Amino acid sequence: DRTMPLSRHTGQIPESTWTLGLREMTEPWKGALGCLGVAVFFAMTIGIISWQAVEQSPEEWVLRGRDAGMLWERGRGALLLRALPAGRPVLAIAVGSVPATEPPPPRDRCWHDGGQFCYSWEEDAELRLSLEPPAAPGTECYGVRWTPLRPDVTLKDCFSMANVSWYGGPSIRAQRWPLNSAESPAQPLVSGDLSTNPGGFGPVLERYFLGSTGVTVTVAPDVSLLLSLESHRQFCLETLAGRAEALHYQLCVSADVAAARRHTASAPHLTRNFPPCRSPIWRYHGPEASAAKIKRGLRSLVRRLKRHRLQEGIVALGERGTTVLAAADLVPSERRKRQAPALVEPLELSITLSPYASVTSPLFLGSLRGGEATGYWLSRQPRPGGSSIPLLTTWKGQLCARLNVTSEAALGWYLARARRLRQVLGATYVAFEGVEGNSFLEQDIPAPAELAGDGYTEVLAAALATLGNGTIISAGSRSSHLPLFVQMRPLHSDWSHAGLKGLIPSVLHYSLLGYNFFIPDAVGGSVAGATPGDPELFVRWLQIVTFLPVMAFGTPPWLCCDAWVLNLTRQCIQRHRDFVVPLLLKYSEEWQSLGYPIFRPAWWLSPTDPVAFTIEDEFLIGDEVLVAPITEKGQTWRDIYLPGEGHLWLDINTARVFDGGTTLRNYSASLAEVPVFVK
Repeated sequence: DRTMPLSRHTGQIPESTWTLGLREMTEPWKGALGCLGVAVFFAMTIGIISWQAVEQSPEEWVLRGRDAGMLWERGRGALLLRALPAGRPVLAIAVGSVPATEPPPPRDRCWHDGGQFCYSWEEDAELRLSLEPPAAPGTECYGVRWTPLRPDVTLKDCFSMANVSWYGGPSIRAQRWPLNSAESPAQPLVSGDLSTNPGGFGPVLERYFLGSTGVTVTVAPDVSLLLSLESHRQFCLETLAGRAEALHYQLCVSADVAAARRHTASAPHLTRNFPPCRSPIWRYHGPEASAAKIKRGLRSLVRRLKRHRLQEGIVALGERGTTVLAAADLVPSERRKRQAPALVEPLELSITLSPYASVTSPLFLGSLRGGEATGYWLSRQPRPGGSSIPLLTTWKGQLCARLNVTSEAALGWYLARARRLRQVLGATYVAFEGVEGNSFLEQDIPAPAELAGDGYTEVLAAALATLGNGTIISAGSRSSHLPLFVQMRPLHSDWSHAGLKGLIPSVLHYSLLGYNFFIPDAVGGSVAGATPGDPELFVRWLQIVTFLPVMAFGTPPWLCCDAWVLNLTRQCIQRHRDFVVPLLLKYSEEWQSLGYPIFRPAWWLSPTDPVAFTIEDEFLIGDEVLVAPITEKGQTWRDIYLPGEGHLWLDINTARVFDGGTTLRNYSASLAEVPVFVK
C-alpha cells in the first residue's frame, strides 16, 4: 500500500451509505459469528489443556539406564528412581535446596553425553546425575552430586519412607528395625557415646542405607553431613550451613532387598582366622580401691565360678581396675610376669584401656616430662608463632587429653604400652573403650582433614587391629573388614527398645553393616532400668545371647536368680559351645569369602514379602537356623514368621515341621523355651 497508493475520487465519499449497508449486511450474522468465536476459543483452551496433560506430564525422564531410570517430578521438586521396564517405584527423593515450582529441568549442559544429566538453578545449586559402573552384575548405579552456587545454600535431600522400609545408617539408643519408626533431629552423621549423649548417634555407624525396594544409598566418605530421621516420613541428608560443600552420594538399584545387600557386600579379606569366643565373659564388679583389693576380688570371683561349675570363661576387668593394676609397680617385672596368670586361673583375663588420659594421671604427666605432649595428644591448631595446646575433653567425669592417632610416634607408644600391659597382667584379651566420637566436632573446632567425620575411629581401629584377634573395640566406622570384636553399647535393664527389645534390632544392624563378631551387653542389661533384678528378664535375655558370638554376664546368675536359672545358664553355655559356635564358624567362612552377614533378617529368605520387612524380633543364623525368642514381659506365646516360601522348617523343641512363607499364630514358648527352627 505504501509503494502503490490507491487513487481516490476528489469528491466526497458516500461514507454513511457504505457503512449503513455493511451494518445492514452483517446484522443477521452477528450472533452466529459470536458463537463461532466462543467455540473456537474454548476449543483452543481445551486443546492446550489436553496438550499439557498429555505432553507435559508432571514427571519427566532425565536419565535412563538399562534396568532403571531417574525422573524429575515438577510439582514437589523431587527425583524419582524407577526400575525398568515396568516402571516399578524404587525411591522418591524430595529436594530441599531448589525451587519446587520450576519446570522440569531441560538438558542444558550434558545433552551430548547420554550417561549424564546436568542442570543449574541460577544462583542456587547445580545438579549432576551420572550412570556409574555397577557394583555387581544385576545392579545399576547412579551418582548424584549437588554443588552449591552460593556459600549460604544448604543442600538437603530427603528420602521417602512411603512404601519403603529402611535399614543401616547409625545405631541409636532405642534401636529399631527398620529405622522408619526412629526419630532424630538433624545432627552430624558421626559415631558417639550414647551414655553421655542419649539423643545422638551410637558407636557403630556407616554411611550406607538399604531400602526394601532393592535400593541402596551410599554417601561419599569426604562429605560432611547432617542426618535427620523423621518417623514414618523420611530421612534427610543435609550439608553444613555456610560450608559451600557438595552433597554427593550413590544410588544402586537391584531386583530386591536381599539382592541389593548381596551386591554391595565386600569380603573383609582378613589376614587370619577370626573365631568366635567359645567361653562366656564374666565382668568384674568387685572392689577397685587398690591393686591388692582387685586381686583378692578377682580370685574370689573365680572361686565362686568354680563352685557353681562355671569354671571356663573370661574375667573382664574394667578400665579403672586395669589402671590401678598397671600402676602397682610393687614387684620386679619378671616376677610379676610369672605370677600374673594366677590372677584368674583357670579362666582367662581381659583388660580395658582407652585413648584418654586424665591430666592428673602419671601417664599424661610422664609424657609432659618427656617433652612429647604436643605430639602424643590431640591439640588445637596453634596460632602463627604459638605452640600446640592439648585439646582437653571429659571422659568418665575427668578432664582428659586424647591420643593423637595422626602421629606415628604416639600410636607406636600407645600400642607398645598395650602389649606390655597385656603381657605383665597375663591378659588374653584387651578391650578399648572411647574409640567413638569426634573431639573436635564436639567442641566446634575445625578438625584436621584426616580426622574429619569418623576419621579418628577409623584410624585407631586400623592400628588396634595389629594387636591380634583378642582385641575388642567400642565402635566401628569403615572398619568392618578388620579382625576386631566390637563391644555393643550398654542396654537398659528393662523390656523397652532401649533394653531387651532393642537387642535383636542391634544384632541385625551390626551384622548388616558387616560387624558380625560383636559382644552383646551383659545378660539382663548393664544400665539400671525399670525392672532391675527381674529373673524373667534375665532368662529371656539369656535365651537370645545363647545364639550370638559371645555370651557376656554382668550380674552372675546365682546373685539375681534361683537355682533353676543357674542350671539354665549352664545349659545355655553348653548349647552355645556345641551348637552355635560351629554354625558361626561355618558362616564366618561365607562372610570372609562373600561378605554376607552372619545374622540375617527374615527378608533375606523372603525378599519380596512386605510382612518380612518389619520383623524385628526374629533372626536367622546363615540360611538354616531361625531364632524367635520372647521379648514381651509375661508372655508364653508369640506369632512366628517362617521365611522362605517352598522351604520346610523343623522346630527342634517339638520336632514339628512347618512350611516356609507362613506365620504361626500364638505359638507356645514357655519361660524355659526359646523357639528355634532348622531349615
